[in-house]
Amino acid sequence: MALPRHDEPGYPSAPDANEVSFYQYQGRWHGLASWIFSTDHKKIGLMYMALMLIYFTVGMALGFLIRLELFKPGQTIMGPQTYNAIFTMHGVIMVFLFVIPGLSASMGNFVLPIMIGAKDVQFPRLNLLSWWLFVFGAVFAVLALFTGGGPPDTGWTFYAPYSIRTGTNITLAAFAVFVLGFSSILTGLNFVTTIHRMRAPGMGFMRMPLFVWAVYATGWLQVVATPIIGITLVLIMVERSFGIGVFDPVKGGDPILYQHLFWIYSHPAVYIMILPGLGAISDVITVHSRRTIFGYSFIAMSSIAIALFGTIVWAHHMFVSGNSMVANFIFSLLTMIVAIPSAVKVFNWVATLYKGSIQLETPMLYALAFLFIFMIGGFSGMMLGVLAVDVHVHDTYFVVAHFHYILFGGLGFAFFAAIHHWFPKMFGKMYHQVPSKIAWFLTTLGFNVLYLPMFPLGWEGMPRRYWDYLPQYTGWHQISTVGSWIMIAGILMMFINLLHSLKHGKVCTEPNPWGGGRTLEWTVPSPPPLENFKEIPVVDRGPYDLAPGGEHK
Repeated sequence: MALPRHDEPGYPSAPDANEVSFYQYQGRWHGLASWIFSTDHKKIGLMYMALMLIYFTVGMALGFLIRLELFKPGQTIMGPQTYNAIFTMHGVIMVFLFVIPGLSASMGNFVLPIMIGAKDVQFPRLNLLSWWLFVFGAVFAVLALFTGGGPPDTGWTFYAPYSIRTGTNITLAAFAVFVLGFSSILTGLNFVTTIHRMRAPGMGFMRMPLFVWAVYATGWLQVVATPIIGITLVLIMVERSFGIGVFDPVKGGDPILYQHLFWIYSHPAVYIMILPGLGAISDVITVHSRRTIFGYSFIAMSSIAIALFGTIVWAHHMFVSGNSMVANFIFSLLTMIVAIPSAVKVFNWVATLYKGSIQLETPMLYALAFLFIFMIGGFSGMMLGVLAVDVHVHDTYFVVAHFHYILFGGLGFAFFAAIHHWFPKMFGKMYHQVPSKIAWFLTTLGFNVLYLPMFPLGWEGMPRRYWDYLPQYTGWHQISTVGSWIMIAGILMMFINLLHSLKHGKVCTEPNPWGGGRTLEWTVPSPPPLENFKEIPVVDRGPYDLAPGGEHK
């Protein structure tokens, strides 16, 4: 006799969705299928995180090989064609498979609905589709390595006309990024709609947590900007297949048009990458300093301002591309303006820390490292916004250093802070504190030893993307390579500690393990039940305010 369905009366092992964690709840599917076909936002967030960390590890391994090759002049472990292929795939994997989905797809999926008092996102099936598109895009990117005319060798920017003429497998790599773009658009659309339609009663926009504000601004960028890169890559594929001459100057095309279209998306994409990290840092700092966030409304509005101004500064990547001086002056000025809302965040974070009861748990250590690293990235970005400086260091290692201080130092360290911050909530386990702090120290030290030497390297004229270099640059390159070893050791130690803690960590069942959490995710069990809340909460205060009597409400 067949058992009743999981959603019919009499199903023998069907607990109430609010009585057990989402891990234990038995639905229609079992085993691996209960994950890959699940529409639960928490499982989708964890699947995003797992895939992203796998690809991060692959990208890190490729970066390790790049630094080994650059340890001394001449050929060390690979030839120039292999170097170009590894360099390209390092960029494609890190940018499109880790940094762009980043905190928005992983932590955003897991904690955002809980933070706004919702039981799920607005479109659960669309959410699952976006994850499947991410999987397919990642598969196509890997296939591009082993099919066609060989691994792509253009760099992650796919600049024309080289991307049109090279015999390597650019078409499949561009199609992979095109599919990943669809995943990003669907995720942004889902989050924007969820935030508009599913906030708990009483939660107006000015009562939303700052991480939600950051994901909201990111969602609009994903919806508005991502189609531009999709169309641009389609044109590259069409031109390679049919030779229609949109970007190829030999056929009347304009390669500068490609640069404009690429950076019209890719500079806002920098904020798609970094904004959720800025939101996560806001939440980490207020929880671990036991203080209400300083200047809540300014930090919230600065996320919107960054998203807005970030869409109109793309041509500062093109100061040496032949634009008019008037255009260069305007984009230089706009670049300085976009620094203002970023500075607002930093000043307010420091003000929050002032006289706070700072708890130096691992999330706070990563947040403090983020502040230091992000400020270096921001100051170097303002230097690149100055026309005279940019012309001098354009396409040198100075740009490489700035890029990594913003994206890896910004998004990467914010990602590590967020993982350690929400780890007890996601898994119901506490990680081991001593190894996590040692890993933080090694990662922070190694990062700065790796990337700080690239600033003087670039200032002295070392071009980026080069396989070989002149002997006078050897010392800085060797220091940088040693830094990569230290940083990789720290990151691997962090991953091993977190994986070990999943099985052997101390069980954490209390809703608020850090003691300073005031947003709604710290009011539900650890890990949360399937539907997050037994009853949708009614919000009667700001996200970081204590309820009357000092209790969490």
